[in-house]
Amino acid sequence: MGHSDVYTVASSDIVFESFDGEAVVLDLSNGKYFGFSDSGSRIWEALSSGVPPVQLIGAATRVGEVTASEIGRFVAQLLEFGLLAPAADAPAQMPSETLLADLARAGDPLHVEIHDDLADLILVDPIHEVEEPVGWPAVKQAT
Repeated sequence: MGHSDVYTVASSDIVFESFDGEAVVLDLSNGKYFGFSDSGSRIWEALSSGVPPVQLIGAATRVGEVTASEIGRFVAQLLEFGLLAPAADAPAQMPSETLLADLARAGDPLHVEIHDDLADLILVDPIHEVEEPVGWPAVKQAT
């Protein structure tokens, strides 16, 4: 992982939403969902929109500056979990002033929590997983 690399959301099975500034990322292929700290949510928002990690090194938070090693570990986790993938030939984006201001207000270190307690329910998709011979629910097999 190079700090100047650009990343994108790894697949269409990865969906995310921000609730009161906290990102929740859901992997529909396996039912796991991920919660981020305040600063992690802001960094996820930046990385998933094409901001290279190098643009975030040194950004201020209430707990200090984001270091290159913190960014490197965070990106490595996101790649390992299959949430991000390198975006070959994608143009690098600059972080917005709003994102940097939100990051400056973040009061905790970069952190990812993994949850799989709802995986069985998430894998049963009542809207999309109806098959004529099987009926509902058609349960996807976790990968």
